[in-house]
Amino acid sequence: MSALKVVEICAGAGGQALGLENAGFEHVLAVELDPNACATLKANRPEWAVAQGDVADEGVWRPEDFKDGLDLLAGGVPCPPFTIAGKQLGAADERDLFAWAVGLAGRMQPKALLLENVRGLSASRFSAYRQHVLDTLLELGYIGEWRLLQASDFGVPQLRPRFVLVALKEEYAGYFHWPEPDDSPAPTVGEALKDLMAANGWEGAEEWAARADAIAPTIVGGSKKHGGADLGPSRAKAAWAGLGVDAWGVANEAPGPGWKPDVTAKGEKPGPKLTTQMAARIQGFSDNWKFQGRKTTTYRQIGNAFPPPVAEAVGRSIARALKKEGAPRALPDAVHDPVYAILREASAAVTVDQILAKLEKRDAAMALPDVERHLSYLIRDFDIEFIERKPGVLAYKLHGFKAFVGQDGHERHELFKANKAKIS
Repeated sequence: MSALKVVEICAGAGGQALGLENAGFEHVLAVELDPNACATLKANRPEWAVAQGDVADEGVWRPEDFKDGLDLLAGGVPCPPFTIAGKQLGAADERDLFAWAVGLAGRMQPKALLLENVRGLSASRFSAYRQHVLDTLLELGYIGEWRLLQASDFGVPQLRPRFVLVALKEEYAGYFHWPEPDDSPAPTVGEALKDLMAANGWEGAEEWAARADAIAPTIVGGSKKHGGADLGPSRAKAAWAGLGVDAWGVANEAPGPGWKPDVTAKGEKPGPKLTTQMAARIQGFSDNWKFQGRKTTTYRQIGNAFPPPVAEAVGRSIARALKKEGAPRALPDAVHDPVYAILREASAAVTVDQILAKLEKRDAAMALPDVERHLSYLIRDFDIEFIERKPGVLAYKLHGFKAFVGQDGHERHELFKANKAKIS
């Protein structure tokens, strides 16, 4: 059977691309904003078509040109709108492309859609956002599901949870099964990196590897807002220190003969720094995937990547579904936000008491504070009309989604231009 065709948006330096390639997909186009990441893609896969620029700019590419026979539309759209470490602006963030990417499925009509993002998108703050995505996909003819996947379950020596959306046309959806975790545990940091630590003759590599006897914390620091390359915030640095790694930077090369930690005013360093090659291996890249650019931009490319083994596992599950392999299953009917569902179905504005009564009928037990919290989240991502039914009693009417979905006049365009240098 010929290779399955994929278009990938926000492709980065190729983590998802490499995994999907290993799963049997062939890239007909990869679109990416960062020039260094584009250079990496072109250096490793010169036969691929790579478009550099804003993925939502039709001067960069025209989605409809790639719709014929497309099996999969995939991407890792920007994470900052949802990350727990940020403001979680969601639909109000100019970097939010999730809803726009979902809309691409309607324009390109792939058989399947794969989008991945940070764990923050799985939080209750975004339950209505997720529900809107599933409802939109259903209207477009797709059955969608969300799943939080741990990279360490798929052989990656790192704690890296990723929130993944997979949607397939109804014809194929019943054949999709989420990948099962590997039978064997992921290697420890020491097991994964011992040969690289010893590559320049450091005598302490064996002892270091024995100390680095757990998987790594999540590699972070991929944002352009960071001044340089390091392995994350204070908690992550402490975890790295416990593994014998100095997380306050990235090394140019592995330690050589006689290497010992520096002694500074802060005390003795816990061990050597990682090189970018070591960080890439922790992320699940093969050693022959060569990154382009200087050290900091290389590290950012690695830090922003979707681990290839996870992408491969999901890709194989999608490929099996598209080939209708195995026994079909019952299709999911998930409700992520019942408050949003009630407002969406209502023909008129509803009060909190009316929402509570409808929830009780649906066996969706929620107390008054829960409903009020959900409404506060909804207000951030949707246009909500407030109607005073009587003094002190408000009714709520759901209107449009605030997210960018391709509107010419959306504020995203000006904000993107103003903040382009910080977007990664």
